[in-house]
Amino acid sequence: MSWTLYISDGDLKKAQALHSSGMRYLRWPMVFTGVGLLLAFVIGWQMAGGLEGGLQFLLIGTVLAILEISLSFDNAIVNASKLERMTPVWQKRFLTWGILIAVFGMRIIFPLMVVSIAAHVSPFTAVHIAVAKPELYAELIHHAHLPIVAFGGTFLMMVALSYFMDQEKDVHWIHTLEHYMCNCGSVRGFQIGAVVLIVAGFGLALEGQDIKRFIFASGFGLATFILVEKLGEYLDGKSATKAVASGGLGAFLYLEVLDASFSFDGVIGAFALTQNLFLIAIGLGIGALYVRSMTIMLVERKTLAEFRYLEHGAFYSILALSIIMFTQVLVPVPEYITGTLGAGFILLSLLASLRYRKHHMG
Repeated sequence: MSWTLYISDGDLKKAQALHSSGMRYLRWPMVFTGVGLLLAFVIGWQMAGGLEGGLQFLLIGTVLAILEISLSFDNAIVNASKLERMTPVWQKRFLTWGILIAVFGMRIIFPLMVVSIAAHVSPFTAVHIAVAKPELYAELIHHAHLPIVAFGGTFLMMVALSYFMDQEKDVHWIHTLEHYMCNCGSVRGFQIGAVVLIVAGFGLALEGQDIKRFIFASGFGLATFILVEKLGEYLDGKSATKAVASGGLGAFLYLEVLDASFSFDGVIGAFALTQNLFLIAIGLGIGALYVRSMTIMLVERKTLAEFRYLEHGAFYSILALSIIMFTQVLVPVPEYITGTLGAGFILLSLLASLRYRKHHMG
C-alpha cells in the first residue's frame, strides 16, 4: 500500500516564505561563522603546529560558539523586551553599535583590562602577555574571577528582582510566587535589602581578603545598577533632547551594562577550554552574532506578545544565573549546568505559553 501526501500550493508557499524569512536572520551569522572558524583553523595551524593544531582550534572555536549561544537565550529575550519600547533610531543604534561593543568590547577589551588591572600593567603589556604568555594570562583572569562574578551576580539579581517585584506587573506565570514578590515590591527598597542579605551570606562563607574583595565588587555591582537605572529614568524621561527621549540613550546604556553582565560568565568559562584570547574572541563573537539575530527576530515578529510567559522564563533564568555566579565563589559550577538551567526555564515558559494560547486564544 502506498500513501501520497498532497500539499496545496498555498501551504507550500507559506512554508517556503517562513523558511526564507527565518534564514534571513541567520544569513550574516552563518557567514561570520564560516570566516571565524576558518580563521580559528589558521591560528591553530600557525600557533599549535600543523593540521592537528588547526583542527583542535577549529573544534574549540565551535564549542565556544555553541556555549555562548546556549547561555544567551535569556539575554536575547530580555534585549527584545527592552528594544520593543525603544524608538526605531535607538533600536538600530543598539543593534549596530551595541553588537560592536558586545563582540570587541566584552570579548577582547574586557579580558585585557582585567589582566591590566590585576597585574598592574599597561594594556599594551596585557596584549603581550595574552599573545606570548597565555598560561600567565589565564592565571590572572582566574585570579580576578571572584570580583567579576560578585559584580555580575549582584547586577543580574537586581535585574531579575526588579522585574518580579514590579507592582505594575499583572501577568504571572508561577502565580503564587510572583504575586508574593509583587507584594514585596510595595515595600520601599525591599529588593535592595534582599540582595544585600544574600551578598552578606555568601561573603561570610569566605575567608581573609576574599571577603573584602567580594563585598566591594558586589557593592559596586549594586551601585552600578542603581546608577544606570536612575540615569536611564532621567535621560529617557526628563531630557528635552528628542534623541534620548522615550526609550533612547538611557535604555541603550542599561542594555549595554546588562549585556556585559551576561558576558562575564561566558568569558570566564571560555578560559576553561583555552587560554588563547583570539580564539575566545572568535568563538564568543560568533555566539554574540547569533544572539543579535535572535533579538532582531523576536522584535520584528512580535514573538514576546505571542508567547505570554516567555519573558518570565528569561528572568527566572537570569535569577538562576545570578545565584550560580554567587555559588561559584565557593565551589566551581560546570557551564553545562548554567546552560541547562537557563534553557530549561525558557523551554518550560514556552510550553506554558503554548498551553495558554490553546485554552484561551483558540
